[in-house]
Amino acid sequence: MSFAATPVSAPKIGGKLASRLACVIVQPILTRLVHKIAHQHPSLFARLGGHQATDYLIDPVDLPFALHLRPDPTALILRAVPRDTPPQANAVIRGRFMLLLELVDSETDGDAAFFSRALDISGDTEAVVRLRNALDDMDGSVVEETANMFGPAGRAILARLRRSYAQGAKGFGAR
Repeated sequence: MSFAATPVSAPKIGGKLASRLACVIVQPILTRLVHKIAHQHPSLFARLGGHQATDYLIDPVDLPFALHLRPDPTALILRAVPRDTPPQANAVIRGRFMLLLELVDSETDGDAAFFSRALDISGDTEAVVRLRNALDDMDGSVVEETANMFGPAGRAILARLRRSYAQGAKGFGAR
């Protein structure tokens, strides 16, 4: 069963161009990130079992693009995609960017975020649960590893994002 994501809101003027430009800018970072994580955490794939070939659409609603993830170690995909042309996905995970980062590092209770409606899940929920469990079992922090890829500047940006989120959002339920 496949599902296509629907945009959260109508695009603003220039939104399509901004979305495509953001995809082009962020793609080299995503490619480097996904290959580094795959190299450092090969056990992640075993935890996914048959869901390695699942197409996930991860939609950070406050960014100008979404992410297409296929965690297949033989054909790994993590790519930025424009909101107006999302790929077909078996599972869609939608929420604010910082909430999604907190979920990746198990800093936030995914069930609580889901039931408070701060997180929207659709499609193959078993695949989403498998992905969540695989991330929970990882040693270390994917978010910290990503920041460390960019040295002091990456760590400073992550610290600033976290401070801003903590001051502005006051928890995962903020919209």
